Amino acid sequence: MKLFAAAVMVLTLCSARAQGPAAEMGTMNPDSMPGADNGAGPESPDNRDSMNHGGGAGRLPMQGGTAPPDARDPHAWSDGYDFGTIPRPRFADEHNFAALLVDQLEYVRTNDDQSAAYDLQAWFGRDYDRAVFKAEGDYDSNKLQDARTELLWGHAVAVFWDTQLGIRHDSGEGRNRNWLAFGVQGLAPYWFEVEATGYLRGGNRAALRLDASYELLLTQKLILQPRIEANAYSKRDASRGLGDGLSDLVPGLRLRYEFRREIAPYIGVEWSRKFSDTKDFARAAGEDTSETRFVAGLRFLF
Repeated sequence: MKLFAAAVMVLTLCSARAQGPAAEMGTMNPDSMPGADNGAGPESPDNRDSMNHGGGAGRLPMQGGTAPPDARDPHAWSDGYDFGTIPRPRFADEHNFAALLVDQLEYVRTNDDQSAAYDLQAWFGRDYDRAVFKAEGDYDSNKLQDARTELLWGHAVAVFWDTQLGIRHDSGEGRNRNWLAFGVQGLAPYWFEVEATGYLRGGNRAALRLDASYELLLTQKLILQPRIEANAYSKRDASRGLGDGLSDLVPGLRLRYEFRREIAPYIGVEWSRKFSDTKDFARAAGEDTSETRFVAGLRFLF
């Protein structure tokens, strides 16, 4: 009998443990449980007041509300601490940078002549404001034939565009000329590099220069660059052999191979044509008014 009683007790204990806490809770009074509804539905005022949404006595609201008087200013993220003896870090647009791009340094060959030409641009300054230096010219028979030198101040007005204001100096054959220069330079849609510059000087004289180019990547190192340049003047200048209206137009193609991005030899061809009185001045001087030029040179960047 003792063994039977012990077996009954073991089976009863195992059954209670198998049912878990639910079995024990079955003997509890639901009305005595914490948080019991006690007849108040979920939308009743009593139930809403007991929830932690209204900020009852001794409770903080879950969100919103007025900050305590001693709360930290959300904008004072450093809690009043500064860099001390450590210099304040400088952001990217607070640094000065410099670059020199010699876009063309080339030997030029025509049917009956040989010459050399250069076209470069340099700048120094920051992202928004910088000093810009431009120079272009050609040598023939060991003499500077025609040169344009500009010193400009560039200011960024958009992500890819700068306005430029400064002076231009023309030298070489004929009398030297000085101009006030103003224009824009930047990257147009579809990755066209564009320069458009206007010039003014005494005697109500004006000039306009347009330069556009595009870089077509045949491979990552072999690049074909179409380019076109045009010049126009409001009045003729016999001393420099320039007529009014469209003076000259020079489209061309250059194919370069970039051993590195900073240095690339190239070959190319361009077609030069003069118009209006400029054409007449060239013919009177025994020069060609239209010619094909074969070029070979070096492009480098510092």
